[in-house]
Amino acid sequence: CSLQAGLAVLLKAERLFHSSYHSQAVHIRPICRVSHWCAHLPCDGFSVAACFFLVQDASCLAVSWELRQTLTVVFDFFSSGQGKKDWSLFKMFSRTLTDTCPLASQSKVYVDISPKNKEKELLEVSPPPTSVHEAVVQGDKKTYAVYDLLNPLLFNTSRSLNVQLKWKRPQDSSEMPIPTLHAQRYVGGYGLQTGEICTLIYNTHPYRAFPVILLETVPWYLRLYVHTLTIITKGKENKPS
Repeated sequence: CSLQAGLAVLLKAERLFHSSYHSQAVHIRPICRVSHWCAHLPCDGFSVAACFFLVQDASCLAVSWELRQTLTVVFDFFSSGQGKKDWSLFKMFSRTLTDTCPLASQSKVYVDISPKNKEKELLEVSPPPTSVHEAVVQGDKKTYAVYDLLNPLLFNTSRSLNVQLKWKRPQDSSEMPIPTLHAQRYVGGYGLQTGEICTLIYNTHPYRAFPVILLETVPWYLRLYVHTLTIITKGKENKPS
């Protein structure tokens, strides 16, 4: 469907590339055939995924290839909106969803509606979602409003879908909640002799440990010496798996 229908309508280049962060990826892997299915997991930020699964018997006599394309975009409206966390699809992409792609077997929008403090943060999402999905993400219970573009009732009331999230009353504090996993990176020193790249990964969960996959994007003008890599956890050297 290209940019004519479905979620790809939102992929307007000038809006995506002027965001705070964007990442495009193509994942290809071999899998054994068993059935025909496709699964999407919601994540923080905006993610569009196209998957093709062909699977087989337990002996894995034949192998198929899975292709998954992802686009992750982060918009920072909290800083530019005077501390307001309200947002909408039109505010982010300057477009709304008008139709679903007829070739898609799944086409859904997930909105995280699980506030940190239910007494202070009373959020409202509109229009009403087609369903609600609950899941456990990094040890925390999450609630998602699901908009199924394949549901014919979704476009009956209006010709376009503009998902909006608003808070029913002003926030007492302008501080954003700290995520369970977050990272910082900085460059220190100078030249090939003392120059270094340092990445700090934080886990704020009170008791749970998480496996972490770190993907570093190195600028073309930097030369890395892999033998100098060190990983320190709580003051002790840690070897990656």
